[in-house]
Amino acid sequence: MFSGAPPVHLMWSDMFDPKKPQVYKPINWKRIGKLFLPYWKEEVQLLLCTLAISVFGLMPPILSMWLIDKALPAADFKMVSLLVLGMVASALVAALIGIGQGYLNAYVGEAIMRDLRSLLMSHMHKMPLEFFTSTKTGEIMNRVSNDVDSLDNVLTTTLVSILTNVFVLITTLATIFWLDWRLALVSLLVIPCMIFPLWPLGRKMYTIRSLTRKKRDEVNAIQQETLSVSGIMLLKTFGREDYERVRFYNLSSDLMSTEVRLAMVGRWFMAAIAAMVTVGPAFIWLAGGWLCIYKGVTVGTLVSFVTLLTRLYAPASVLAGVQAQLISALAVFERIFDYLDMKEESSFQAVPSDTVQIDHLQSVSDQPLDGIKGQVGFHDVSFAYPERAETLSNISLNVQPGQIAAFVGPSGAGKTTITYLLPRFYEPQSGSITIDDIDIRSIPLKELRQHIGIVTQETYLFHDTILNNLKYARPNATQEEVIAAAKAANIHTVIEQLANGYETIVGERGHKLSGGERQRLAIARVLLKDPKVLILDEATSSLDSANEALIQAALVPLMKGRTSLVIAHRLSTVLTADVIFVIHQGRLVASGRHSDLMAEGGLYADLYKQQFREQPEKNSRTSDSPISKSDPLI
Repeated sequence: MFSGAPPVHLMWSDMFDPKKPQVYKPINWKRIGKLFLPYWKEEVQLLLCTLAISVFGLMPPILSMWLIDKALPAADFKMVSLLVLGMVASALVAALIGIGQGYLNAYVGEAIMRDLRSLLMSHMHKMPLEFFTSTKTGEIMNRVSNDVDSLDNVLTTTLVSILTNVFVLITTLATIFWLDWRLALVSLLVIPCMIFPLWPLGRKMYTIRSLTRKKRDEVNAIQQETLSVSGIMLLKTFGREDYERVRFYNLSSDLMSTEVRLAMVGRWFMAAIAAMVTVGPAFIWLAGGWLCIYKGVTVGTLVSFVTLLTRLYAPASVLAGVQAQLISALAVFERIFDYLDMKEESSFQAVPSDTVQIDHLQSVSDQPLDGIKGQVGFHDVSFAYPERAETLSNISLNVQPGQIAAFVGPSGAGKTTITYLLPRFYEPQSGSITIDDIDIRSIPLKELRQHIGIVTQETYLFHDTILNNLKYARPNATQEEVIAAAKAANIHTVIEQLANGYETIVGERGHKLSGGERQRLAIARVLLKDPKVLILDEATSSLDSANEALIQAALVPLMKGRTSLVIAHRLSTVLTADVIFVIHQGRLVASGRHSDLMAEGGLYADLYKQQFREQPEKNSRTSDSPISKSDPLI
């Protein structure tokens, strides 16, 4: 039994359970801080700009004090003019510095968002296939796109707002204590009332924000499912427009409710803070008036002090509100980190000691896997999908280089699963799989998959040109090589007849092309890749006879000289295979050529007779001649 890492589904199956109560987790400030580290130079410049703006912002109140206490009593208009000019100059300089601050702020924020998007995308591309079959596409898209976008306000506005208001608060405190320490102490009395209730408020916002993001995941999942080409066709086919409208409305209503709860959290507290911003100066007028009358404080000092209070209470109130909002927004960081912490598919995996002996294992692990012959072996392989009974049980088989091996059996027998294990889309629970007697777990994933080509029933094409879709297999392919592959796949003539030829946009998932044309493009794409091992999974089962003939002809150059694993429900396509493996309920129950299996009777003979009871046996061939365009297999 192979004892590797635990099944990947155990690492995320419970992570986003909507019935599971949301637990408040401590914010990983260190991890968040690392996102800012590459841009420390810009951040230092941003800090200097923020400090300069806060200092220049102090000038108008101080100059106003000198204007009232010195220039006006002395009737010195020249001093009045200079003081007013100083007010204007300080405002202009602060505005100019603010432009630079805005650029630096936007640059750092957008750069971090770019890094997060790239990190998430790169990580998602390394996730096992099981993750994508277990997670809604809309949820994945929401994490990669919307969650990162929702950090825009935090990274480009909130954080700079915090820095700005902190600097303003510090410089203002220093200035008001310089003006009059007694009034400064009075002005500070209301500050604690703004700070103490923040922590429980932030935790509550964190919890509601997490719930809101989960609801948004569900909304995006429905959008992704019903607005795709396949989804909208299914919806229209079954006339489910009204059902989907009601379902989406109900889910959107749930999202609306959580958003309203989030918006209303702490509104009473924010209203109290707004009142304190007005109440504070009233106390200063009272205390300052007494000091002016009985203690000799000047009117200019009092006026300047009251003016500065806006620079004290406004930042304090902003910081009070931002702190609560920041804690709730950081729930998004945790969602992103949850995805980044999911286990990727491993490039290597420890090879059990009881597996097939491999003489040159070390050299293969350290060097590119070049010059392989294409021999494929399964050695006592067992596999089960999560939460399902065993799909494959003790499968052992061998396919020689260049052979065509067909896998037949009832639906659900495990044929496709066998082909999923070869490129390591999934890992077997026991046993080993080899290529040229090399355990595939000792081969880097990228190297392994470079030598395997796959053509499935459902061909996926990007919303791009035909040329770019073909060159996806080999970006450095020349135009001549692309055309040669297209000709070999019987699609070149069709492409030439299109208005834009190879520059034609194929549309979403290639739906501007017919099924047969998409399939032939897929064959041309694999021809460009030039793999040594080929997997054909129901490559012609959904096509009409004319298109099937074209596909069969296109498969001739594709299969030539390659080890081919062919899955087909139509037994007419496997009659000339070098070896046929009959799979039933996850077990290999028979193997051999068509004539041998027919002579043995059993499941294969029953399946054949069931499909061809009205056709003469002349369809059967037992010769060892190479496959030609007239062969039923192709």
